[in-house]
Amino acid sequence: MTGDRADSRNRRRVAVVLTTRGNYAKMKTAMAAIAAHPSLELVTIVGGGIVQARFGDYRPAIAADGFAIDATADFLVGDGATLPAQVESAGRATAQIGHLLLSHRADILVAIADRYETLAIATAAACTNVAIAHLEGGEVSGSIDERIRHAVTKLAHLHLPATEDAALRIERMGESRARIAVVGTPSLDQLRSFDVEDRTALCAIGGGSGDALDLSRDFVVVSQHPVPTELVDAEAQIDATADAVRATGLPTIWLLPNMDAGGSGVEAAIDRMRTRGLGVPTRFFPSLSLEAYARLLRHTRCLVGNSSSGIREGAYLGTPAVNVGSRQSGRQRGKNVVDVPCESGAIAAAIGRQLAHGRYESDPVYGDGRAGTRICEAIASMPLALEKAITY
Repeated sequence: MTGDRADSRNRRRVAVVLTTRGNYAKMKTAMAAIAAHPSLELVTIVGGGIVQARFGDYRPAIAADGFAIDATADFLVGDGATLPAQVESAGRATAQIGHLLLSHRADILVAIADRYETLAIATAAACTNVAIAHLEGGEVSGSIDERIRHAVTKLAHLHLPATEDAALRIERMGESRARIAVVGTPSLDQLRSFDVEDRTALCAIGGGSGDALDLSRDFVVVSQHPVPTELVDAEAQIDATADAVRATGLPTIWLLPNMDAGGSGVEAAIDRMRTRGLGVPTRFFPSLSLEAYARLLRHTRCLVGNSSSGIREGAYLGTPAVNVGSRQSGRQRGKNVVDVPCESGAIAAAIGRQLAHGRYESDPVYGDGRAGTRICEAIASMPLALEKAITY
């Protein structure tokens, strides 16, 4: 899908840096559109957790989809689960990505959302005279993500928010409306192409470790990441969720966390669950394809944790979600989400409420599943002038 590079001097080189499985879920359709566009050339760079075996090395899946991986930036220090490791990883990411942008002669960098390495990657682009297109800016959430997202907005030359609400916030930050294109959340594009109702395919999901589960019956899904600003509480927060999930008596699929500070506490709690048992049949997955995850979201009785997928994909699929803690505070959400503090009793009560409610109607708050083409066209037409000025 990367195309014939013989005429690359006549095309804009667009660098997409993928660091997590979520990054790839967001960017897959946009990457395909960029690769097929006559005026653009896709440069795919992978690094961070997406190349680490413990997070589920995703390079084979990317290659299987037809994308050539142009470069790898192995910037993650250790498991990235402490503040010192996070600091050093961010510094290494800036240096490595900067060199790769120069060596691949990138014209445009796509900065994805709001992870800590996103700011490092955007800084690398700013320091190498590469224009920045920022995906999913203008939103509100908790933790370090909130500050990083808005910092990247001020570095970016093109803004690709998911909602009009986010676009208005970007404009109020002093960015020109002419530089803003509302595109929706691109991971929804793939959901439109999957047969998420296929229970046979759901039951065939392989991999993971722990108990064997019968996914033709009721189950819950947990996806809970550490909050870097609350890392000392990470283990206790997972324990609170585990206690609440145990009270449901339902089999559980537990997705392992991203590469964030506080991850060691999360992993300690999960290791204890593996050793002693959660009290209900449980299977742990370091990573899943978006197709497999979409089917889980469609058929789970409830998604529990602090992943933005409960807010974005969950709204689109009508999945009952219990959002735990501060990680997604303030983010625009649909009716499918119940917010609770990291307390086992509150989490258990919210799960019970969602189990009683059942599925919700699909909510288009984050778009219609056609974002990839919009992203591509906006990038193809964006001015490459690096200078910009605040509008007030």
